[in-house]
Amino acid sequence: MSIDVIEIIIKSYKGMASYTWKLVTNPFYPEGKINFFWFLIVISLIIWVLEILIPWRKNQSIFRKGFWLDTFYMFFNFFLFHLLLYTALSNTVVAYVKYFLSFLGYQGGALIDFSGLPEIWQLILFFIIADFTQWVVHYALHRFDVLWRFHKVHHSVVEMGFAAHLRYHFFETFFYQSAKYIVLSLIFGFKIEYAFIVHAFAVLIGHLNHANLGWDYGPLKYILNNPKMHIWHHAKNLPESHPYGMNFGITLSIWDYIFGTDYIPHSGRDIPLGFEDIETYPQDFINQQTQPFKELFSKEK
Repeated sequence: MSIDVIEIIIKSYKGMASYTWKLVTNPFYPEGKINFFWFLIVISLIIWVLEILIPWRKNQSIFRKGFWLDTFYMFFNFFLFHLLLYTALSNTVVAYVKYFLSFLGYQGGALIDFSGLPEIWQLILFFIIADFTQWVVHYALHRFDVLWRFHKVHHSVVEMGFAAHLRYHFFETFFYQSAKYIVLSLIFGFKIEYAFIVHAFAVLIGHLNHANLGWDYGPLKYILNNPKMHIWHHAKNLPESHPYGMNFGITLSIWDYIFGTDYIPHSGRDIPLGFEDIETYPQDFINQQTQPFKELFSKEK
């Protein structure tokens, strides 16, 4: 087995460019599936209207601080980054992973096979396992200093709104996607169709979690992450009981209640957001992307 890296990269760029163009120009592409470009636009507009009509923080401007930066982040992280770098690189890495695993006897397939279960149970298991995997990665982003330097970009938001959901450093994509690939593809071998459905739901809940909306879903707050819970995740001042942060849930909040990382002492509507040195942290895209590397190199010196 040989790997033609150039061919993989060329096919990846051509495939992603073609796919992105079709998404943008045809709201109903791909047929029978979710068009993520238009899905993102529609849910963003709906949730933004809700923020305008029923804002939780009534003194916060409609065009809050960082609104346009976060809007750019949404489209960069969701589409441009995949077009410019991620798809080609990830396809190359996957090819090499499978190549090296073949020396260990891996010939494809999953270590644990759920294919015999009904489709609905496969989808539910995919969702639960994927969400827990992301919870673990999210906790690690806070727990380990080298990872936190990249995750700080997401926490540089000082006024919360729906678009803050997708303000994050592009390196985070590698952390999350690598973990999900290993767990969901190599170990469990789930169908790719499940990823589209679960990802769409996660994006919707993520938008709502960061929105200027004051609800917590009532009794469902112990299962679903929500704005009143997630605002504390972005708290500038961390309590002694949670020195690395709290409320790490992505879609589900239940992991935080299980592992004791939940923290909602009172209404967090007006708490300061960010981190200790937020005042000196860059507030533009280019410098936010380069800041983690500057911190790492300066620390090494």
